[in-house]
Amino acid sequence: MNTMKYLSLIAFLFLFCDFSPRILGIQQANVPPRGWNSYDSFCWTISEDEFLQNADLVAKKLHPFGYEYAVLDYLWYRKKVEGANVDSLGFDVIDEWGRVIPDPSRWPSSKGGNGLSEVANRVHKLGLKFGIHVMRGISTQAVNANTPILDISTGKAYEESGKKWYAKDIGLEEMKCGWMQNGFMSVNMHLGAGRAFMRSLYQQYADWGVDFVKNDCVFGDDLNIDEIKFVSQLLNEFSRPILYSLSPGTSASPSMAKDINGLVNMYRVTGDDWDTWGDVSSHFNVARDFAAAKMIGAKGLKGTSWPDLDMLPLGWLTDPGSNDGPHRNCRLSIDEQRTQMTLWSMAKSPLMFGGDMRNLDETTFSLITNPTLLKINSFSSNNMEFPYITGAKHQEFRRYALANQVESYKVVDGLESEDRFLGMTSCRDVNANGWSAEAYDDELEKVCWKENSPSEQQAPFCLYKRKLLLESDGNMMSNKNSRCKLHLLATERREFCLGVSPNRKLASKEFRRGSFLPCRRDANQMWELSHNGTLKSHYSGLCASVNAIKANEGEVRSWIATGTQGEIYLAFFNLNPEAHTISTEISDIGKALPGGKVYSDCKTTEVWTAKDFGVVTKMISMVVPPHGCALFTLHCT
Repeated sequence: MNTMKYLSLIAFLFLFCDFSPRILGIQQANVPPRGWNSYDSFCWTISEDEFLQNADLVAKKLHPFGYEYAVLDYLWYRKKVEGANVDSLGFDVIDEWGRVIPDPSRWPSSKGGNGLSEVANRVHKLGLKFGIHVMRGISTQAVNANTPILDISTGKAYEESGKKWYAKDIGLEEMKCGWMQNGFMSVNMHLGAGRAFMRSLYQQYADWGVDFVKNDCVFGDDLNIDEIKFVSQLLNEFSRPILYSLSPGTSASPSMAKDINGLVNMYRVTGDDWDTWGDVSSHFNVARDFAAAKMIGAKGLKGTSWPDLDMLPLGWLTDPGSNDGPHRNCRLSIDEQRTQMTLWSMAKSPLMFGGDMRNLDETTFSLITNPTLLKINSFSSNNMEFPYITGAKHQEFRRYALANQVESYKVVDGLESEDRFLGMTSCRDVNANGWSAEAYDDELEKVCWKENSPSEQQAPFCLYKRKLLLESDGNMMSNKNSRCKLHLLATERREFCLGVSPNRKLASKEFRRGSFLPCRRDANQMWELSHNGTLKSHYSGLCASVNAIKANEGEVRSWIATGTQGEIYLAFFNLNPEAHTISTEISDIGKALPGGKVYSDCKTTEVWTAKDFGVVTKMISMVVPPHGCALFTLHCT
């Protein structure tokens, strides 16, 4: 029996014998969802045959390990012809009611008005559930065509107040998707016609047999809570369960998530994650913050919700924004891949594998089906960052080993300088109330952040206030509605204005500083300074805040969780480019856990090296490779 078949048998016994009551529970998303998504390997170009080939292999190889969703990512309705790309206009297939439908040249089973129903049937016959990616609101193509709105209760055009309603009546052109300006815009959810359109859209997905909806460009910088609430209401009313996922989550914060987590089942809290070390390492702060806010496994739609760290770009992949399918191997080292999979598991993120299943190698397969990681991901509790560690370059560790009495993690080599970044959060977040205007000269005022300054010695962070440009733009709001809005300039002389940058990642420190682009009258450059000290973005409805971050933050990290049988899981992460020795005292293990029990010894094994440390009575210490991790299973007394 080869390794893959052996591991599949073990997984079946592990998941369905020991834990079947939890797997088959009546709650929706009672454990973090697990599956395969087409984006990392095919971008938008996947065909029906390619999708079904991958789904078949998911069923054979990954379903025994709890991977149950086959998710078709974005632009399945776009024609794959010359000129079409990820933000092109005029290449989508829409029906007479302005709803996107599959491109029949890529999805031949959709001919005759079948939509994706035949694909869903094939996926269901494999024992899997079928998911699709959808964008916010309505397509620009439908608005330009001014298609009528379907009333599903009559099967005819929607009428209200003696008039028929059309796409141009409900599309909000000032609320276009920030990262796909030519693609989609929000729908006016305050209009009966707007709600009728959304109802016809999601009823169609349900009729096709969709089990999972990944709703993009409605969260984070692109927050549209009206649409999220209405879609959640629709899905809650449907007789068959449909998992509700939000993507992406650029500039998502725990306070923002608390407004929507009960409406959904999973929600992205980072931008797109690709196979670079910078993307992996940038997720540590985000994961820590959502765990500290008790968002992991909180109440969700018909069950539970999970902060989502994004798909796993492992195995055989394509490139971001590519117009072709998979053609290269994952660029992460094996240590970096272990770090990513371990953090995702300890943070209980949904596990959505993104590699081409037709080229699934044994190393990748073993990683994404590791039984300890899957057990942690599904069934552990008290998951949080563990602060009681010390770290030093391996060759220097002996010098520091005796100075290990700290109450928070300490990186002994590194800078102690502080940096600041501009982030977006809910306007109800108290951390958003720190802006005020100051006189500067006859034409300009400064808008400065004074509260929560990194240090008393550091100058306040300031931007330069100016009234909006007045040139007309048919897609923008009227000057009357713009009078309270302002531009914020990088300097008093340069014509570069701050935007909310919905296409940039919260996860990356480089991208968290905001975006200064040539000034235009577009929604993502419009800001409103309120009397209560908040600086609100017209585009997203979120408010800006300034936070401090130490330059050395994150060089070594640790996470802790507890298992169902009383075991403790402890992970060490080395974010440095050289090997580090990371350590913790046995007496500190219980400090982060409920009850604060003080342990005297722990029987200790490590997953990746399979090393048995025996009973450890004083200090757990291990040399962790560059960008690597160690994962311990502890039985402590």
